[in-house]
Amino acid sequence: MSFALSNTVNPNRVFLIQRSELEKRLDAEYYTPSLVALEKNVLVKNPKKLRDYVLSMSSGATPKTTESELYYTDKENGKPFLRVQNLSPTGILEFGDCKYINETTHGGMLKRSQVFGNDLLVKITGVGRMAVASVAPEGFEGNINQHICVIKTGSKEISETLAAFLNSDIGEKLASRRSTGGTRPALDYPALLSIPIINNKRVLEITHKVIKQKKQNDLAAENILLSIDTYLLKELQISLPTPPNNILQNRIFVKKIIELSGQRIDPHFHQEKFSQLDIALHKGVFIISSLRRKSKLITSGATPLSGGDAYTEDTSQGIPFIRSGEINNIDFESCIYIKPAIHNSMLKSSQLKKGDLLIAIVGATIGEIGVYNFERQANINQAIALVRFGEEINSNFVMEFLKSSIGKSILDRVKRPVARANINLDEIGTIPIPVPPIEKQKEIAKHVSDIRKQAQELKDKTKEALKKASEEIEKILLK
Repeated sequence: MSFALSNTVNPNRVFLIQRSELEKRLDAEYYTPSLVALEKNVLVKNPKKLRDYVLSMSSGATPKTTESELYYTDKENGKPFLRVQNLSPTGILEFGDCKYINETTHGGMLKRSQVFGNDLLVKITGVGRMAVASVAPEGFEGNINQHICVIKTGSKEISETLAAFLNSDIGEKLASRRSTGGTRPALDYPALLSIPIINNKRVLEITHKVIKQKKQNDLAAENILLSIDTYLLKELQISLPTPPNNILQNRIFVKKIIELSGQRIDPHFHQEKFSQLDIALHKGVFIISSLRRKSKLITSGATPLSGGDAYTEDTSQGIPFIRSGEINNIDFESCIYIKPAIHNSMLKSSQLKKGDLLIAIVGATIGEIGVYNFERQANINQAIALVRFGEEINSNFVMEFLKSSIGKSILDRVKRPVARANINLDEIGTIPIPVPPIEKQKEIAKHVSDIRKQAQELKDKTKEALKKASEEIEKILLK
């Protein structure tokens, strides 16, 4: 008996394969027709496998954050500890959000995963693009966590060529096809090493052009964003103190017991730099108040059990459910949805209204700020604090203030630096903000928003360049 599917069926969602076509894998995604066809087209080119370029490889580990004083340190005294967010599809390492480990950890428990100049770094676990690859710059020395592997290839050119291929859409699809793990995809060593590699120098030439453009765009965007702090300080008439030299003597301080009354008693909260920032804020021309005093509501959401009956795929009837990683770029097409009954019962207290300030209060995105600027009903999970203001406070002004270097320092102060860093709702309420007249708030918010749009336009140019480069690479490799 033969079977046939209707022509109206999406062949990449529903398809049939013969038993003789089955390999070692039994998961359906591996046999998606478009991926199977792509691999066949690649294999026609008689490519080598990634393993043919590897001299040695290793993955890292993550020292306990609960014992951070034993393993972690600052930039001046440590080695870069690379995580997935430090990798880039351009092949260039990004150090904007880099952590640092001490020399003892780097040369002891993580000795086998040390990274040096020209080493190839590849993402092997996590959501999003698989096998994102970057090359360590010459003279670099650092380390990696368990979600990355370091590959020694023997030369900068080989590492850059491999990274360029893995970062192309073709390389990403071949890598994703080999990943396993369901909700947290992963590439084990055999799967990673089996990726076919088409070695073409033109791919590297195209990538180098994109890298050059990215560096130019990033520098211009950074200069534009740096102007925000200067503008805010001028408009709010705040003069920040000169930060002390980062030496041991300046990191030791004494507080009287009366100064701790009613406050946290951990040393992090009472660092001198935070105390000086607080003094500077109160010397400004505008009254300093707190979010608690100026808000009508401070709350957070909750996350219904994934195995329950709370979620729906019916986007026309469901309610968008916003998670902490989405508050800066809410996309109703990609977010998940909950049923209206859940929105109006267990999550009734965290229903969003236009103008609500959103703050990520736990996890990797802690400290991220956004404003819900939509009329559409929506809700939030427990990793987000919702702050709702009255008419005298403009939420976009508060967002821009907290996104500035001043605001980031304030958020860093109230953050609890424990194993899973968090900010509770009481601490959200203590956050100080200057309160200019409402028209001044709107003026500042609009001006800063315009600056951010200019910077984003430059970043969008880089994304567009990457997209065009990937299309050009695909034509070269599969012609």
